[in-house]
Amino acid sequence: MAAPEATVDLLAPAYDARTAAVVERLRRSRGRRGRGWLIRRALALADVSGLTVAFVLTLPLAATAGTDRVGDLYELLFFALSLPVFIVVAKLYGLYSDDEERTDHSTADDLVGVFHLVTVGSWLLFLVATFTDVANPSVERLVAFWILATILVTSSRVLARALCRRTDTYVQNTLIVGAGDVGRLIGKKICQHPEYGLNVVGFIDGEPRTCRPGLGDLPILGSPDRLVDVVRAFEVERVVMAFSKDSHEDLIGAVRSLRDLDVQIDIVPRLFEVIGPNINVHQAEGVPMIGLPPLRLSRSSLLLKRTLDVVGAALGLLIVSPLLLGIALAIKLGSPGPVFFRQVRMGQGGRTFRIFKFRTMQVDAEERKDQVRVLSKHIAEGGDPRMFKIEDDPRVTRVGRLVRRLSWDELPQLINVVRGEMSLVGPRPLILEEDDHVVDWRRQRLNLKPGITGIWQVLGRDDIPFEEMVRLDYLYVTNWSLLGDVKLILRTIPILFRSNGR
Repeated sequence: MAAPEATVDLLAPAYDARTAAVVERLRRSRGRRGRGWLIRRALALADVSGLTVAFVLTLPLAATAGTDRVGDLYELLFFALSLPVFIVVAKLYGLYSDDEERTDHSTADDLVGVFHLVTVGSWLLFLVATFTDVANPSVERLVAFWILATILVTSSRVLARALCRRTDTYVQNTLIVGAGDVGRLIGKKICQHPEYGLNVVGFIDGEPRTCRPGLGDLPILGSPDRLVDVVRAFEVERVVMAFSKDSHEDLIGAVRSLRDLDVQIDIVPRLFEVIGPNINVHQAEGVPMIGLPPLRLSRSSLLLKRTLDVVGAALGLLIVSPLLLGIALAIKLGSPGPVFFRQVRMGQGGRTFRIFKFRTMQVDAEERKDQVRVLSKHIAEGGDPRMFKIEDDPRVTRVGRLVRRLSWDELPQLINVVRGEMSLVGPRPLILEEDDHVVDWRRQRLNLKPGITGIWQVLGRDDIPFEEMVRLDYLYVTNWSLLGDVKLILRTIPILFRSNGR
């Protein structure tokens, strides 16, 4: 691979202080292994650890049942010999490759694969042990191993990913082809999410547009004909193909030129504004086509969603009831006024309802809203005036500041879910003033009930511009799936125990 310093003249005048710092960082880390090598081994170790602990914890059940014909040592040996089979099955389910390819992949996305892995592996162990007469494990022990392994493997993967993302090896140097509106948007989103593990070194574009705020001093490193040289110079591991004014043939040639390099290529599709995560890719004589699902939900789908809401909300209220009581007592003792704050929000089909929240502000907060509106960060930073957010709102009480920071003020919305006014997952519940700005196709976000959480909650809440939030809600409604709701719920749980600085 060509040394970065050898290409400085080639990249001038884009070579600036930031680019020099990147080159120096790459020089120090030369020879390091990439994200794929790290995450695959970490997840395999997590799987082996979770399965082994689950197996050891179920050993006492064998003595209780009195059905096994061999000792614990032989059983452990038999289990150890079966671990490579588990790893192979996990690889067949794609449980080791998605982290390298997908920037937003999480353990929640592994749920189905881990479930299948443990289920298939458990029954294979049971059948082989029984028919080879190595052991005669009881069904009770099989079920116990299956439950424990599912929980422990999933938990181990959460820990493995958290540790990997703290290392420099996990970070992928990223280059964006196209410095127009879409390319800059992609660059801004990547910079706002360090958990993606992407270090944007710059842009490639023959006709770049002027830089936008929020992207720092990311340089234009050349035109598409220099793409291979830039990739080698900066040890780029991921190239994002955004929209560019360069010719179709040049862009196709650029993609093909990267196929000989060890580079992950991401392509931003046309009409990305209406393409959600549940798309289907099919083909017509080798030409791939993206299929969008119809904009409707069957009665069975709505019933499944409502069942998840009722069961989840009821269990949630039962589990967090001590926390709810503690927060209510702290609010009552901390400042005069009611425990709950109720506000009119826009609901499904244009029907309004009153949302339940813990009161985190002084009782006259609504009357003082116009007085403090000038403090909104969206106005001060030249942002979207349709959104209202004050970093250090003077109306917030001392108890309310802690409750808001942990998002616990929204827990009473579980009551709205039980009442059928909200859903666990759904579009953001807007106040009427904000809903007035939602027009045209954007109104389709009201086809489903607003949710306590949603894509907007997981991706950044108040940091997401209004137009982007509405678009995310639209994509959620038009691409709804029950599994998607479960994943969003699981990705929301850690937020409840992590400060968001709200």
